[in-house]
Amino acid sequence: MKKSLSVFISLFLVLILALTGCTSGGNKASDKNESSGKSTASGKSLLDTIIKRDKLIGGITDASPGLGYVNSNGKNAGFDIDFVKAVAAGVLGDANKVQYRPLSATERFTAVQSGEVDVLIRQTTWTTNRDAEVGLNFGPVILYDGQGLMVRKDSGINSLKDFEGKRIGVQTGTTTELNLADTMRANGINYEPVVFDSGDAVIAAYQEGSIDAWTSDKSYLASQLSVMKNASDQKILNETLSKEPLAPSVKDGDDKWADAVSWIVYATIQAEEFGITSKNVDEFLKSDNPEIKRLLGKEGNLGEQLGLKNDFAYQVIKQVGNYGEIFDRNLGPNTTFNLERGLNDLYTKGGLMYSIPFR
Repeated sequence: MKKSLSVFISLFLVLILALTGCTSGGNKASDKNESSGKSTASGKSLLDTIIKRDKLIGGITDASPGLGYVNSNGKNAGFDIDFVKAVAAGVLGDANKVQYRPLSATERFTAVQSGEVDVLIRQTTWTTNRDAEVGLNFGPVILYDGQGLMVRKDSGINSLKDFEGKRIGVQTGTTTELNLADTMRANGINYEPVVFDSGDAVIAAYQEGSIDAWTSDKSYLASQLSVMKNASDQKILNETLSKEPLAPSVKDGDDKWADAVSWIVYATIQAEEFGITSKNVDEFLKSDNPEIKRLLGKEGNLGEQLGLKNDFAYQVIKQVGNYGEIFDRNLGPNTTFNLERGLNDLYTKGGLMYSIPFR
């Protein structure tokens, strides 16, 4: 009897422990999902909210010619702006259904975290800290850039070693401040960093002559050079201080929305790989190539898998263009910036632009 009772108690304890373990494990899994911020299958995505709202809110800059600015017609224009339009075209079927929210470098991340903007496309570098700590989820790189330095042609400054004892302007809240310190420290150069709250303040100080040079992404230096007084008296040094992969970003924890933004960007790159442009995309609707048919939504249901319409890529290409068109229109050889594609060319031409397969 005692033996039977002992066996019963042992089995009862094992059952209790097993049930406790299942309950505990389930809570841990739930806690993990909550703490990581990852959207679940039943969770509502910002994508659904945007579609219902029928308007995309894009965080941008409006003070960088070629990248994001207000043109002579009073319209937002530029490389970054075109990618905001591309997202609107892919999600809503209309590139003009955008509400632009100009943001400074210091307020841009808070705007994403608080939900003030749906997507941030504003000369923002993808870094470890911003990905892991700030709480951003980055899409594909849309511009491979690097940090540079602008000086006066008559300054006598031709390389990094010439900055010994010089005053260099830098904007706070950007990656440029740390990059500058790292580069100068690595090269044993003593300099005086002069920190400003805004890009406009840096440029004003430089033009007034209170600093010897200023530093930022080379695309931004070229952008500002185009509107500077005595632009012909300035030069951007060849030295590149850092890698600056600029990419769209959304709030972390919403994979469905992040996927939609990413695949819209990839659509512009894939279109260029296929030779599809805003002018000839309708001709490609008749293509027998299965990859092209999937991209343009004539076959399969890739759009539906992303929560978009199957012709989302067609709308992006038709209304905004492929990656090459966007680059050339805003920064290319027929603009005042005359930037070479370089790393931003297709991988088939020696660049880094490469689309994930649409299948």
